[in-house]
Amino acid sequence: MSIGQGMTQELQHESQSTRAMLALVPFDRADFRPHEKSMEMLPLVSHIVDSIGWVPTICQMDVFVLNREEWTPYKATNPAELVAQFDENIEAACKAIAATPDEKMFVTWTMESDGKTMIKMPRIAVLRGFVLSHLVHHRAQLGVYLRMLDIALPQVYGPTADNPGMMA
Repeated sequence: MSIGQGMTQELQHESQSTRAMLALVPFDRADFRPHEKSMEMLPLVSHIVDSIGWVPTICQMDVFVLNREEWTPYKATNPAELVAQFDENIEAACKAIAATPDEKMFVTWTMESDGKTMIKMPRIAVLRGFVLSHLVHHRAQLGVYLRMLDIALPQVYGPTADNPGMMA
């Protein structure tokens, strides 16, 4: 098994619980945030979906220059579209990661913006840290938002107070 195939399995696993949480997002509360310093819910869930969409770029380019003036972040418009875009981005991400040869995983990947280096590390570290860990981090934030809105949480790594049974 290649590194990419293993990472693809991990991304697919993490995407199941993320998808379940995204499906619960109440768009009538899109501006909710648990604290004044917190991101509103709609930008948070849009960012979760958007960040997965970067994976093909990470896998296919060694240097990416982000032009902030031309870049438009994804903004979800409704629950069905949010989940559909997530599914599309996960599928493209898994294909890109699985197709990346092991030796390319250790090539340095660089992101630059405004003439500055923002990220410079081996591709595998970018995929692990800025994709998988990033996904888990923001999913946990979303879990806090949903809990505060009294929305039952799905199982992630095991039972929750709302779903105490065995994992599906």
